[in-house]
Amino acid sequence: MAKEELLTMEGYIEEILPDGRFAVLLDNEHKIIAYTAGKMRKFRIRSVVGDRVHVEMTPYDLTKGRIVFRERTPGQGPAPRRGNFRR
Repeated sequence: MAKEELLTMEGYIEEILPDGRFAVLLDNEHKIIAYTAGKMRKFRIRSVVGDRVHVEMTPYDLTKGRIVFRERTPGQGPAPRRGNFRR
């Protein structure tokens, strides 16, 4: 049996909520609550207010979603790395 199809929408982070959740305003002007996907947590991809994101949602509950991708912000490169760090 195949899994149900997920809806992928785009929007931007409007507010950071407690417990690792975000208020995301979608391009169609709907506001949903979303959490960060496991791969994003694993690779420590941080999201801040104003970031463009891709959100996966199930067709059964259109008020909740999972952030699966954060688009790069133009003009903002990777954070400077500290060299020669030893424990």
